Amino acid sequence: MKHVMGLCEEPFRSMASGRKAVEVRLYDEKRRRIKAGDEIVFTRIPGDGKLTAVVENVEVYPTFQAMFEAIPAERFDAAGWTIDEMVESMYEIYPRERELEWGTVALYVNLSEEDRVVTGD
Repeated sequence: MKHVMGLCEEPFRSMASGRKAVEVRLYDEKRRRIKAGDEIVFTRIPGDGKLTAVVENVEVYPTFQAMFEAIPAERFDAAGWTIDEMVESMYEIYPRERELEWGTVALYVNLSEEDRVVTGD
């Protein structure tokens, strides 16, 4: 199955370079449909860049805190960040109430050279 998701400039570049191997989202209805083997087309916001990735694994966590305690920061391209800083950065995007309602999901993506497609500026 193919899914489409937006990514802001910095995480888009991080993923395109291969430094970011795990995308973090709320485990809402849209993300509950994502399975290992699915394809995600990430679109750069703002801009017209696209990046295609294959989902290797899907891990569900009750909170961002639990996720960031379980997965090394390097997988998110966040080396040097504290867990608290990582959690707070997620609250800038997602309300805490939604985190408690839906839980969170770590999407492990594969961006091998042949899978990586970056277009636009």
